[in-house]
Amino acid sequence: MALWVDKHRPNNLDKLDYHADLSLHLKKLCASGDFPHMLVYGPPGAGKKTRVVAILRELFGPGSEKIKIDQRIFETPSKRKLELNIVSSNYHLEVNPSDVGNYDRVVIQDLLKEVAQTQQVDASAQKRFKVVVIHEADLLTRDAQAGLRRTMEKYMGNLRIIMCCNTTSKIIGPIQSRCLLVRIGAPTTNEICKVLHKIVKKEYCAPLPDNLAMRLAEESGRNLRRAILMLETAKVQCHPFKDDQPIPHMDWEDFITLTVNQILKAQNPESLLDVRGRMYELINHCIDPATILKTMAKQLVDKVPDNELKMRFIQEAAFYEHRLRVGQKAIFHLEAFVAKVMSVYKRHIMSQ
Repeated sequence: MALWVDKHRPNNLDKLDYHADLSLHLKKLCASGDFPHMLVYGPPGAGKKTRVVAILRELFGPGSEKIKIDQRIFETPSKRKLELNIVSSNYHLEVNPSDVGNYDRVVIQDLLKEVAQTQQVDASAQKRFKVVVIHEADLLTRDAQAGLRRTMEKYMGNLRIIMCCNTTSKIIGPIQSRCLLVRIGAPTTNEICKVLHKIVKKEYCAPLPDNLAMRLAEESGRNLRRAILMLETAKVQCHPFKDDQPIPHMDWEDFITLTVNQILKAQNPESLLDVRGRMYELINHCIDPATILKTMAKQLVDKVPDNELKMRFIQEAAFYEHRLRVGQKAIFHLEAFVAKVMSVYKRHIMSQ
């Protein structure tokens, strides 16, 4: 049984629930004879992937939804083998090169050249090009982006690239200048409420109280995917819905809350060792290290009253987030952040 967030994902530009003017522009773009490279960006849960899927259906019809997952092996110049899962149809490929870390340039060069040098297989296809969708494009290394730039110039005839990312700040200028930038803004709380009511109606559930829908939308941080997951969890916990029922949180968020409480409770090597074990636990459960850092920083700022201390925590979080991005082993930088926070907080307490 599929999760509601996948089960009720629109697959057509006409069925999207918000940003109707953007959907109309994208539809006109797909109908035109000159479809450009595209850079789709926006916050998590805004609907970037959903719109990309809808664009592919608009370009190629239902055939773009007949997908398969292949595991490809790439070889680096040093003869190292890299395994990467690729989602593909007859008309497009979806790939996340950042999964192979600093070797993403090898994937970009080999895969895109292979796709670009082959003609469209389906002679009856509406378009004569294939599309390569690159997820998490903002995590690509500079070398990979430079290779991507050259490929975009050389093989424009039978290849189009759609890149998805959260921010354009890490995409080099030459790539941005060769793409149509499409910003997908986060939905408003009212738009999220509308989607939640629509899903409840499709699932034949008891009516969703307006107050509960609004609280779900606000707690999700305008992240539609998260709001739908929270709605499904709320339905499992209590159905029919109650106006004042508690909002379910993710288990990992509660775990981070306990970790932050531990940091503020004791600042010593034993406490640091305990927190390190907790962070290992989170990483082993596939929670993104950057998400762990941001969530911890936000909770630390919320829990301390002193404004100067808040600013110091934010500065340290920014510093170690950068270290996390350019470094290799995440646990080192997370532990360094916690140790620094403990040091700053203990010095603040002792100065009182």
